[in-house]
Amino acid sequence: MTERPPEHVDPEASAGHDLLPGTPAGGRRRADRRRRRGGGCLPILLVVLLFCALVAWFARGAISDVKDMFAGPEDFAGPGSGEVTFVIDPGQTVGSMGAELEELGVVASSEAFVDAAAQNDRSTRIQAGTYLLKSEMKAADVVAILVDPANVSTSTVTIPEGLRVVDIVDLLAKKTDFTKKDLDAALRSPDLGLPDYAGGNPEGYLFPATYTISPDETAAAFLKSMVDRWKQAAGDAGLDAAAQRLGYSPHELMTIASLVQVEGKTADDMAKIARVILNRVENPGTAGQTGRLQIDATVDYALDRKLTVGLTQDEREQTDSPYNTFRVTGLPPGPISAPGDDAITAALNPPAGDWYYYVTVNLRTGETKFASSYDEFLGYRDELRDYCANESQGAC
Repeated sequence: MTERPPEHVDPEASAGHDLLPGTPAGGRRRADRRRRRGGGCLPILLVVLLFCALVAWFARGAISDVKDMFAGPEDFAGPGSGEVTFVIDPGQTVGSMGAELEELGVVASSEAFVDAAAQNDRSTRIQAGTYLLKSEMKAADVVAILVDPANVSTSTVTIPEGLRVVDIVDLLAKKTDFTKKDLDAALRSPDLGLPDYAGGNPEGYLFPATYTISPDETAAAFLKSMVDRWKQAAGDAGLDAAAQRLGYSPHELMTIASLVQVEGKTADDMAKIARVILNRVENPGTAGQTGRLQIDATVDYALDRKLTVGLTQDEREQTDSPYNTFRVTGLPPGPISAPGDDAITAALNPPAGDWYYYVTVNLRTGETKFASSYDEFLGYRDELRDYCANESQGAC
């Protein structure tokens, strides 16, 4: 068999077929050059990406600035809550009104109020006087109130917490131009707006607060505004939902609120007293108690006098009335006073606790101690007696 001479292999010609180990050096150099050319694009790509990111960031900021420019001044959505008494002085400017309203928390910004006033054709007619507003109102709504002369009040009256209806009527007859006859007639009117469960009795449903009185306001309109203010407070506190949660009627919870109003001095004490009341109603016979609330103020109410301390034992034992909680078990038939926000909140949100007694051991400071047993209660009662024995200023 004839041997063929080996073929000549051109290293340069085979450089493009670097498929097996042992490729000539020339092939490696070309591959290296290709790799170097590919790697050179990465820095350029990074620069492009960084540039695009910066452009997007600046664009987003610019769009946000443009939105802010056209969004207008900050404003509340309304309708607001609570009550704020706002006084406009003679010659006061719209700008200074806006600044004061913003400081009071009535409007979100002075600018919103000024803009709303500029858009109201009657804003030049705003009169000096006292106005009743709310917190966090829409600026246009505030302007609408201020431009209406019917909302100007030349006087205000404050109804304190814990008064009976008869006390409220006496105060209004003394502090306002309303007559007792007109007030009594308005309280009997079906237009008063009482909830159905009040049974026509306004006791506990005239909310204690500071009210403005417009020059042409009637006794009926004023008392209805007190009931409306109660509805707002009850709604804000969640009265109906709390009644379902606790298993009581709204009227019963308002009765409890009226009791804790006259018995407690602080919001914390009121909440604990509400728990004592519920514990006694729900667990008669526990901790040595009989299921009777034994609250002095209920006897005062039964005797048709101001709700004060200082009953005699005979009054506690012999006063024949469904309101006398020394003789009847459970809650009285209805509220005995006008509870405020703290008392309503306390009645609707009693804390957990096994208290069945409470004693105010210092009648001047209102310090109250709570007991889970009858023996503990007796100790606190002795503490009160010692306090009264050493009290020289007639607090007891």
